[in-house]
Amino acid sequence: MSISSLLMAIVLAAIPLTLILAAVPAGLQTRRFSLSDDQRWRFAWRAAQIISLLTLSAIALALLLPDAGLHWLSDQPLRLTLLLLLSVMALVVVKFSRRYLAADPGFGRYLRWLLLTLAAVALVFISNHLLLFALGWIAISLALHQLLMFYPERPRAALAAHKKFLLARLAETSLLVAFYLLWQQHGTANIDIIVSAYQSPAALSLNEQIAAVLIALTALIKCAQLPVHGWLIQVVEAPTPVSALLHAGVINLGGFLLILFAPLFLQVTAAQWLVLVVAGLTTVLAALIMTTRISVKVRLAWSTSAQMGLMLIECALGLVELALLHLLAHSAYKAWAFLSSGSAVQQHVQQSLLIAPPAAARCWLPALIAAAGLAGAAWWFSVQLSAQLSAQLHAGIQPLSGWLLLALALTTLLVQRASGAWTLLLAAGLALAYSLLKILLQPLTGELSAALRPGLFSAADLWVSSLFLLLFSLWWLLRYRAHWPQVQRLSLALFAGLYLDEWFTRITLRLWPARLPVRANPKQLAQSPASQPALASGRKEQLL
Repeated sequence: MSISSLLMAIVLAAIPLTLILAAVPAGLQTRRFSLSDDQRWRFAWRAAQIISLLTLSAIALALLLPDAGLHWLSDQPLRLTLLLLLSVMALVVVKFSRRYLAADPGFGRYLRWLLLTLAAVALVFISNHLLLFALGWIAISLALHQLLMFYPERPRAALAAHKKFLLARLAETSLLVAFYLLWQQHGTANIDIIVSAYQSPAALSLNEQIAAVLIALTALIKCAQLPVHGWLIQVVEAPTPVSALLHAGVINLGGFLLILFAPLFLQVTAAQWLVLVVAGLTTVLAALIMTTRISVKVRLAWSTSAQMGLMLIECALGLVELALLHLLAHSAYKAWAFLSSGSAVQQHVQQSLLIAPPAAARCWLPALIAAAGLAGAAWWFSVQLSAQLSAQLHAGIQPLSGWLLLALALTTLLVQRASGAWTLLLAAGLALAYSLLKILLQPLTGELSAALRPGLFSAADLWVSSLFLLLFSLWWLLRYRAHWPQVQRLSLALFAGLYLDEWFTRITLRLWPARLPVRANPKQLAQSPASQPALASGRKEQLL
């Protein structure tokens, strides 16, 4: 191993090790060794600062020493970008936790499992070995389970953690079997070597096809797609920084898995359509169900399920650079949204007010402007940058559904919030920003053969386009035609979540029962004879 490889390996390995070493004193509480909450927080805060510096050092080394050639660890631009996101997330969550949980008796225990969760995520990001990747993946679930059970006396939290625990074991089993099949097929556990074998279309064996399907199944479970989504909605009982970490840095690992193994995944039709159908329906249903919720954190949870479905759809369409952009933007937004959820109540109330349906002229003009802006951005993206991109576009590798979604989203935004000259500037700016970011992120995801992407007007493209049209049509009915009897019945069914989670919970508890805590009823406690002495003693103390 060269000096550059050794130096890069030390820097990358130091990131999870720093978090693990800081977790020991942060959670330790014995008679001979006791720390105050402020001292524990300082350990966690220093660890977050150190991994930020180590991540920046790794990025600098990757720029100066591009030929590191690591074996067990990876310094690819995709991995370093996600490490940078993780370091920022660690700083924000640790800083917020001090103010949010410093007075809680379990603050030290919380910091210990928080740092271990961050260490496991960092291990997954830097792993270039199947075994190391799987160990980090399993460690994330085990450490996160302790955070979800931070309030074990809450029945909803215990039920959500129980379902999450069982689903995590299923996802890990699926991932381990997939990795074993890939190792058996290639004779190596190096992820870069395995992925490089699928950069161009190839005749795949049965083991490789099964591995691709299992990887897709693992991503769907990890991203809480229907009908295994219920735990994500119920873990809002956990502390707010835990929700921020879960929604911004853990649940999107399914998208990272598909981006990493995209060359293999896109060559197996069964795996591709499994994601297109399950994630596509989840995107539509979860986005509509979100509009019926009142609680801000519950709305954010449903939004996460819908956004993860959309990200997986982008992976299935071969738009891996767009999926990476979605992953980064969603992580930053959801971290901010959960940590500021208290101030979001007033904003939600204002947005929930009944609004009269806009006039037809007001809808057509933004739609035309959005379409014109996207057409100009697509032309600039495909023709002006390079002849190669233009040839690829005409060859049919740019699906229509991606541009259709952006056009519908821009139209909705402009109808509700913009008018006049600002409409044109906003549409042009968003379309141009979308194209630029998509181009800038292409080097991070690596080269992906045009033959692996579904073509224009392919079956996958038409399926996703129809889902987007259905989503915006139903959203318009729920928002502007809520008084229609058919729309009211649809709204009631959506408010119940189509009863999918109820059925899944019953099946789960029947197959694997769990003893859930029962929340005490204050009236029953007051009437209980055993509680009378305690109540009388409490009143006496208040009088004294």
